[in-house]
Amino acid sequence: MYNFTPVSALIGGLIIGLSVVLYFYTTGRLAGISGIFENAISNTSKRLSNILFLIGLVIGPMIIYYIISPNEQIAFKITNSYFLIISGGFLVGFGTRLSGGCTSGHGICGIGRLSLNSMVATATFVATGMITVFILQQLGIYL
Repeated sequence: MYNFTPVSALIGGLIIGLSVVLYFYTTGRLAGISGIFENAISNTSKRLSNILFLIGLVIGPMIIYYIISPNEQIAFKITNSYFLIISGGFLVGFGTRLSGGCTSGHGICGIGRLSLNSMVATATFVATGMITVFILQQLGIYL
């Protein structure tokens, strides 16, 4: 529980919620990252707004890390295994197609709209993640 930060989590949640509402009212679309990524690489009419959204996903954390709190140490490590990263990426891509959206689309936008499908999808995402971590730890692969 040493990473329990309720104030920053609340502020982050409020910013995400505000961003989703702002994105919806300015574009008329929900902020699901898999759909935005797909439109950025395939849809010419909405490509610029989608590319700008994706760039913002990268630049936002960089601003926080390098400009707003440059002296704060943020320890974050996923894994050194390229096999896990690449296979995980393929599984996430497959899962977003299978479930009709990603964690951001279902978890933030869908649950906010009280969509039963999104609630089931989000519960499935979380349960699958927990099971995967458990199995990998049993195999001696620590994330």
